[in-house]
Amino acid sequence: MHLQLEKSLSYNTILAYGQDLDKLIQFLSIENKIKQINDITLHELQQFIKWIASIGMSERSQARIISAIKAFYKYCLQEEIALKDPTELLAAPKLKKALPDTLTFEEIEQIISQIDLSKPEGMRNKALLETLYSCGMRVSEIIQLKKSNLYLDIGFVRVIGKGDKERLIPIGADAAKYLQLYLQEVRVHAEIVKGAEDIVFLNRRGNKLSRVMVFYIIKDLAEKANIQKNISPHTFRHSFATHLVEGGADLRAVQEMLGHESITTTEIYTHLDRSFLRETLLRFHPGFKNIPK
Repeated sequence: MHLQLEKSLSYNTILAYGQDLDKLIQFLSIENKIKQINDITLHELQQFIKWIASIGMSERSQARIISAIKAFYKYCLQEEIALKDPTELLAAPKLKKALPDTLTFEEIEQIISQIDLSKPEGMRNKALLETLYSCGMRVSEIIQLKKSNLYLDIGFVRVIGKGDKERLIPIGADAAKYLQLYLQEVRVHAEIVKGAEDIVFLNRRGNKLSRVMVFYIIKDLAEKANIQKNISPHTFRHSFATHLVEGGADLRAVQEMLGHESITTTEIYTHLDRSFLRETLLRFHPGFKNIPK
C-alpha cells in the first residue's frame, strides 16, 4: 500500500519488489538465518547479493533487488519498524548501458506489411503496431489504452504511464486512420467481457490483450519479415525516439513524449549512427567545414 499510494509505483514494479524480498527470505531460510528485521546485518545482505549473482541473476536484476531492499528498509525506518538501516553501504553493481536494437523506418514497414488483413485480428494488429510506433508507447501503456482517451479528431491520445502519470501524445495520420478502421469495422462486432468495454485492443475472448501476446505478435511478424534483430515492443519505442532525434527533434520534447521523469533516461534512446553524427558535424561545426564528405 505504501508503494502504491505514497510512491505511486506501478502494479508490475510492486509485484517485482515483493518477489525480490521473497528471494531475501529464501536465502535467509537456506542459510538458517531467519531473524528479526533489526538483526539482519550488512554482511548478510552482501552474502545474499553474492548468492543471487551465483545463481545467474544479471547485474540489472541484482541492482533492482538491491533497490527493493533499500526501499523496504526506508519504509521500515519511517514506520519505526527498524532501528537501523543496514543497506546504507550496500553497493549495487555498475550497469553497462547496453543499447537495444533499433529498426529503420523501412524495417518497421516491412514488419507491418507481414500482417494478414484477411484474418479477424489483422486490422487490430495493424492498428496496434502503427500506434506503438507512432506514439512510442510502452507495452504496458498500449494494452491499457482506452477509447475514452482517444482524441483522433485533433490527433492526440492520452496515455497513462508509470505511476499513473498522464501525458498527451500526438498520433500520426496513418496510425489514427487504422485505429478508426479497427474500432469501426472490427472491434464493434466483438463480444466484450465486463470491465473491458473501454479498452481499445481486445483479444479473441473480448478481453484486453496481454503483454505476452503483444510480444508474440511482434516476434512472429519479425520472423516472417526475416529481420535478424532482437525485437520486442520496446524496439518500436526505442526506434520512435531514435528516429525523432535523428530528424532533429528537441530532446526535451522526446522526453515529454516518452514520459521520462529524467532527461538522462531519455539520453539512452538517442544513440545515433556515425553517418548522422558526421553529417551533423559537417553542417554545423566550423572545424569540419573544409573536410571532404
